Amino acid sequence: MSDATPAPWTVSVRELVEFTAKRGDLDLRFTPAPTAEEGIAGHARVAQRRGPGWVREVVLTAREGDLLLRGRADGWDPALNRLEEIKTYRGRLERIPEHHRALAWAQLKLYGAMRCREQGLEKIRLRLTYLDIGREKETSFDAEHDASELDAFLVEHAARYLDWARQEQAHRRRRDAGMAALPFPFPNFHAGQRRLAEAAYRVARDGGCLMAQAPTGIGKTIGTLFPLLKACARGQIDRVFFLTAKTPGRQLAIDGVARLRADSTPEERPLRLLELVAREKACVNPDKACHGESCPLARGFYDRLPAARAEAVAAAEPLTQAVVARVAAAHAVCPYFLSQELARWSDVVVGDYHYWFDGSALLHALTAANDWNVALLVDEAHNLLERGRAMYSATLDSLRLAAARAVAPAPLKRHLQALQREWNRLVDDARDESDADYAVLQAPPASLIDALGKLVSAITDQAAEAPERLQPALQDLLFDAVQFRALAESFGPHSILDLSRHGRARGSASRRPSTLCLRNVVPAPFLGPRLAAAGTAVLFSATLAPTDFYRDMLGVPDGTVALDVPSPFDSAQLRVTQVRDLSTRFNDRAASIEPVADLIAGGFREHPGNYLAFFSSFDYLHEVAAMLARRHPDVPQWSQTRGMNEADRTAFLSRFAEGGQGVGFAVLGGAFGEGIDLPGTRLIGAFVATLGQPQVNPVNEQMRRLLEAQFAGRGYDYTYFYPGLQKVVQAAGRVIRGEQDRGSLVLIDDRFGWRTVRDLLPPWWRIRGIRARPQGAMDFSESSAPA
Repeated sequence: MSDATPAPWTVSVRELVEFTAKRGDLDLRFTPAPTAEEGIAGHARVAQRRGPGWVREVVLTAREGDLLLRGRADGWDPALNRLEEIKTYRGRLERIPEHHRALAWAQLKLYGAMRCREQGLEKIRLRLTYLDIGREKETSFDAEHDASELDAFLVEHAARYLDWARQEQAHRRRRDAGMAALPFPFPNFHAGQRRLAEAAYRVARDGGCLMAQAPTGIGKTIGTLFPLLKACARGQIDRVFFLTAKTPGRQLAIDGVARLRADSTPEERPLRLLELVAREKACVNPDKACHGESCPLARGFYDRLPAARAEAVAAAEPLTQAVVARVAAAHAVCPYFLSQELARWSDVVVGDYHYWFDGSALLHALTAANDWNVALLVDEAHNLLERGRAMYSATLDSLRLAAARAVAPAPLKRHLQALQREWNRLVDDARDESDADYAVLQAPPASLIDALGKLVSAITDQAAEAPERLQPALQDLLFDAVQFRALAESFGPHSILDLSRHGRARGSASRRPSTLCLRNVVPAPFLGPRLAAAGTAVLFSATLAPTDFYRDMLGVPDGTVALDVPSPFDSAQLRVTQVRDLSTRFNDRAASIEPVADLIAGGFREHPGNYLAFFSSFDYLHEVAAMLARRHPDVPQWSQTRGMNEADRTAFLSRFAEGGQGVGFAVLGGAFGEGIDLPGTRLIGAFVATLGQPQVNPVNEQMRRLLEAQFAGRGYDYTYFYPGLQKVVQAAGRVIRGEQDRGSLVLIDDRFGWRTVRDLLPPWWRIRGIRARPQGAMDFSESSAPA
């Protein structure tokens, strides 16, 4: 038997005090804190003011039983036997909450105890220094402590944390043993599923990234979760983050984990699964602000958090939104922030893309702080392109600037006026270049960025003095300015900067409302480092072709493995026809409305059942739906509308009942074009009356030029062609969901016959060409050979 001492549980001092010393209210009132860059610069300035013997950034370690503590104190003065910690802030020092100060002192006292142990000191002086970033004013608080007193403090807090750490270590051992013995939940793998699972396991074992295109119906969720959980058992992965673009994807992941554990007890397969949801969905007091003076669930939050956390991690069931809400209610704490805390202690976290890929992502920050080796499962990864673009884009709007000026207090007016002058100059310069309502700028003007920076400082200083008097319009402008400035610093060939004028003129063209947009086009420089930060990343979707397009756009690491899993479906399951003599191009759209309505009616009458009909826009959808109602009133129909909420979407889908009949009209690429599951007779066919290509407009044309410059010869394909056909294939995938399904697909546009289009459609489709005829009859007399 080995006599090796088990590896200690390593924890940072900051994490330890966050766990053991945090008390009081949850307080999310707007309190302007210095940026990371300002904080670093502030620390450097304080260091320069110290004497020549002052030592910066002292690395400290201490072992206490099974716990290894690590930290880095800001400074050490050996001549004065003094350890110093520096905190930066804005506003008035007395407005820093007492529990924040207590946390800072707890951190410094632990550093002091560690220094005494390392140096064999009997006493030590501690200094906590606050630097007001705006006024460059230092305020220091000093204390002297015996080493024995500080050591007792360390022992007490370490013991509190160790109790939890030992519990977590025991859970980890049980989890790994349970996952090692985890059987595949079905008698056999689906066709193609084993190939996907093996590829996912190899990348988890070796590290790296996998891009897997795999058709709907083979069980991608189980096929990727199963091998990664097996890799957890071997110690190759600490945690799995299942990232989705939409709510249905979260539920698929939760159901997948439940299926993997269906034949075992929680004791046999202990696995903590946490569902993260948006704050507005989790909040139970939306009429109250997030601080103890307003919301009872924020009052004393950190005092009640330990008991709530302990109950949650002991739960035998997955920590879904409903379960977290129940635990939170039992302990009178905020469910949203309880879930944020539980992300530290969960084995599988299911949440939106932004929890990893956004600039201030929670899961990425926790991983970096704790040095976790994590695996990402990126569901429906084709959506990451548009979501990534949105995360790394920012706008400034003249109407929001005007609203802020209208309510600004006197100290802010000159800064807002300075920004308005820069804005007017920008608009005038753009108008000199072109009278059009859309103009492209070469780079963010330095003078505008400088004006934004001064305004941000002024608003944050004002808010620090009186946060309760910060008007919403000023806070909105502040957030816009902070985001815009941050992205302006990284502006490059991956983005464009454009100015759009809109609305009615107010005196002169330069005073028309306008929007300045820093628009990301290629998110690879931002997403790539996040993918590389994960030990393992598996991106999967039914539409990740062409591979080069997604490699270029998403920035997957070098050496990424690409896998294309063949479809298990037979061409006999899906009758695919292409209408060869109709065009749905914008200029031909009016002439197509009646024949498209007739085609839908004819298909419905030939095989009554539930259908989806997809269109390029709501306007086109409404015109065809109205024509169908006029010419074929016997065909039941219902339509997607703009801005449908979750209840409206659920009602729309509920119309697709087993054995039902009717046509649901939807916009291609919208809520019903992917991520919905309507098996069996809930859906037996689809009509697609568009190639799905984005509208040709000034913005998209500028995107095309940028992409053409970066990827020679691919600008049109990357802007219009590939994104459009990806939506078509996703929509068509709603029809055949399993090996027993049968259905039909009608592609309505002559361009579906082009070879360049056919090459990007699933190879198992056998497409027959038809001609549209009056009253919806379909003429197969000139059918083309199967493609």
